[in-house]
Amino acid sequence: MIRNIKFLFFLVLTASLIFSCEDDSIMVSKDLIDIPYQPTPYVVEVPEEFPMLEVPSDNPMTKDGVELGRHLFYDPILSADSTVACALCHIPELAFTDGLRISAGINGLEGRRSSMSLVNVGFYYSGLFWDGRVQTLEEQSLHPIEDPVEQGNDLDALIDKLRAHPYYAPQFRKAFGIEDRSEINRVLIGKALAQWERIIVSGNSRYDQFARGEIILDDDEDLGHSMFFDFDDGLKDAECSHCHSLPLFTANTYHNNGLDSVGNDYSLFRDIGLGINGMVNDTGRFRSPTLRNIELTAPFMHDGRFSSLEEVMDHYNHGIQPGRNKDPLVSNLNLSVDEQTAIVAFMKTLTDTSYLNIPEVLSPFE
Repeated sequence: MIRNIKFLFFLVLTASLIFSCEDDSIMVSKDLIDIPYQPTPYVVEVPEEFPMLEVPSDNPMTKDGVELGRHLFYDPILSADSTVACALCHIPELAFTDGLRISAGINGLEGRRSSMSLVNVGFYYSGLFWDGRVQTLEEQSLHPIEDPVEQGNDLDALIDKLRAHPYYAPQFRKAFGIEDRSEINRVLIGKALAQWERIIVSGNSRYDQFARGEIILDDDEDLGHSMFFDFDDGLKDAECSHCHSLPLFTANTYHNNGLDSVGNDYSLFRDIGLGINGMVNDTGRFRSPTLRNIELTAPFMHDGRFSSLEEVMDHYNHGIQPGRNKDPLVSNLNLSVDEQTAIVAFMKTLTDTSYLNIPEVLSPFE
């Protein structure tokens, strides 16, 4: 009797091992396989003078991928309590910023920095966030989800929600060809959000129309334009284009622009910025943001300390603070009031909200 029981146990154990070694597909229900997977390329319209939009080979742009990313971006389901969508801190009409000095997230918790614009973010190839902590949009898009102050979620918990959701599981099938909802994972979430972010392109401002010879600038705008790029030897160089260069109006680099007086003591920086990379000399350096749509993105700087472009000009005119790694091209400009006004007038010619006319950019829930 005992011998027979042992034999039966052996048979059961052997059978379980055999099935566990079978191809994983046997254990998957493939409940999405009847939904058509017919990826259609999504073509982003890029201004001729812009750099190439680099798209990872393993994440090609498709209409269904963009649509999935669009829903995820505007859906508060990404947060732990389903109250905070990405769009809370990135409002389309404000060039995808939020108008706050310091952005707030789940449970009203205040973060450390002002939200950055997502306009033209697909062209940033030297790190993302104010401190350059990640290199790709696919990686960047996942950070706010797990940040305890932003969306405060656990990605595994979010994945469970999405797998059970009546819309999202079929949409992941259409976007990425998965056969079963169990295949939804963090990589695909990041890919979908990144695809959508790459469609936010702005390049048809008054300045762009002027550059194409379609319009002329008024006197203040023209003076500001000449000083911004140092086109006229008879005018002061406003030193703007070193950090805010054509065509994106950002050099895609990181600078200490003299916001705080720290001398040689880097420990005095309240926020180490790029110094997160472990390089001491990068402490206190931050990404120079694009000036495209800058008029819409107040308050300014990584900590939102300046409420207007006029305050920004005051800083560059006579508020530059010393520091060992301050950018050597940043110094007090000593411009007249009229010259400062002209620079501000030119920066406002960079406003362009034509991206709001792209249906896929806007919320699908409105």
